[in-house]
Amino acid sequence: MKLGLGSYAYRWSIGIKDQVPSAPLTAFDLLDRAQALGLDVVQYADNMPLDRYSEAEHHRLYEVAQEKGLTLELGTQCFDAGEVDRYLDIGQRLHAKIMRVALDEADSHVPVAALAEQLRPRVDKARAKGMKIAIENHFNYPSPRMVELLDAVNDDHLGVCLDVANSICANEWPEETISMLAPYTINLHLKDYEITPDPYGVGFRIHGVPLGQGRAPVEWTLDQLAHCPADMSVILEHWLMLDENGLNAAIAKEQPWIETTAAAAKTFTQGR
Repeated sequence: MKLGLGSYAYRWSIGIKDQVPSAPLTAFDLLDRAQALGLDVVQYADNMPLDRYSEAEHHRLYEVAQEKGLTLELGTQCFDAGEVDRYLDIGQRLHAKIMRVALDEADSHVPVAALAEQLRPRVDKARAKGMKIAIENHFNYPSPRMVELLDAVNDDHLGVCLDVANSICANEWPEETISMLAPYTINLHLKDYEITPDPYGVGFRIHGVPLGQGRAPVEWTLDQLAHCPADMSVILEHWLMLDENGLNAAIAKEQPWIETTAAAAKTFTQGR
């Protein structure tokens, strides 16, 4: 398995919604961070939209990545046929093998047959460009519906970007999600989480922790994916939440968290 850096590992350093640092990390900065962490892949997600970069910059990203021994992947959020087409073109410039698309609540209201019809020409285009499309199980797109969609398209260039924790939001426990989606998995998002009871007994809170410090069934998950190609990318992320200490405090935690996560991931995947 090839370990990679996901751009959401630097959610706060890049900036999101109304939380934007004075000097946000760039796509080129992530290459430096991945190299320093000893990783093999960088996956740019929707929090770092590559369509804001020029064609020349896309080619330069690939060149710099090659110099650093890194391969590139990219992705976008929610299904929009025009945007997927644009990103497949960008992916070709990056020589990417994986383009991740995260389906969410709006997509869940589109009939599976209609979404499959829109996906088929995009999958054909991905194949022609040497890529596969990996659909991520996101917060509000249930895994049974994902399986129905994948079976409807039925193409070996369409698979799952399996996130080990996202589908808790869709009323699925991770073992349930992973068991359903493992046969279709071509890309893995690895993170960890903890469940903390409220001190007054009013429910509980699910929150992120560095890999290996929480409840994510990491070794079991990797066992379920033993059938996947040996060079499948495992993209490292985390759920470091913004708290009352503000943006700068969250940014200060991101590097230690991803360093701990990367070290744990190397241990978990050793020999796999």
